[in-house]
Amino acid sequence: MIKKVDLSNAVWAKSALSSGSTNCLEVAFIDGVVALRDSKDVGNPDAAILLLSEDDYRAFTGGIRNGQANLLLP
Repeated sequence: MIKKVDLSNAVWAKSALSSGSTNCLEVAFIDGVVALRDSKDVGNPDAAILLLSEDDYRAFTGGIRNGQANLLLP
């Protein structure tokens, strides 16, 4: 199902390991979905934003947490 999500009130977060850089992945949890964007795109109304279901995001991050190496860059 394709869902239209209003991201105007999204609260974006990025890793504390980013050291304030603009070369990071940002995440927002809003309206039952997870939104991902490149921090270089902040303020760009045409920025590409990836929307995932909460279940898909949990599966992906859970795989990383459990040491699934093929989800990480070599």
